Amino acid sequence: MKPCGSSWQTSAVSDDTKHGLRIRPGSPADAPVILDMLDSAVAWMNARGNTEQWGTVPYSQTSGGAARIERYTTVNSPYVAELDGVPAGALVLDSGPNPQMPIPAAGEPERYVRLLISDRRHAGLGIGAALLAHAVEETRRAGAGLLRVDCWAGGGGELVAYYERNGFAPTDSFLSGTWPGQVLARRVG
Repeated sequence: MKPCGSSWQTSAVSDDTKHGLRIRPGSPADAPVILDMLDSAVAWMNARGNTEQWGTVPYSQTSGGAARIERYTTVNSPYVAELDGVPAGALVLDSGPNPQMPIPAAGEPERYVRLLISDRRHAGLGIGAALLAHAVEETRRAGAGLLRVDCWAGGGGELVAYYERNGFAPTDSFLSGTWPGQVLARRVG
């Protein structure tokens, strides 16, 4: 896997053929597989005792869950990581955070990670890091100098630490109801 700070190809499709990883633009046809990944992630988190991050209901069955993924694949910029031709992760980029979240505007052009998910069957292979590296390249390609993401800040901060290991720095903390969140940012040049 390419390290998170390395440069991916500048085409819309990224390939790491040595590892069989390819990142391609997503489409509405990818919505069912993304929902499956999200449902598996909820089950995996719940099995580890984490019921606070995404709750206990499969994502596809939450109010608005399927519609949100449909929007992500039609309105936003989705990307799918394939490992040897099999979908193994997904990334959704936007021009800013969800306006319904209590997250301050960046005050400059940015790309914003709305979703990062990897298939639990491929955990530990660096798929999330590869997708984040692709997000950096897409941010550069868009002419923006800032890539941001928000995540759950509970659970001892494990998810925040994951983004820090991938080159992001914490900026703003927030609460969405009782859900603790953290915004992280990465400068791209």
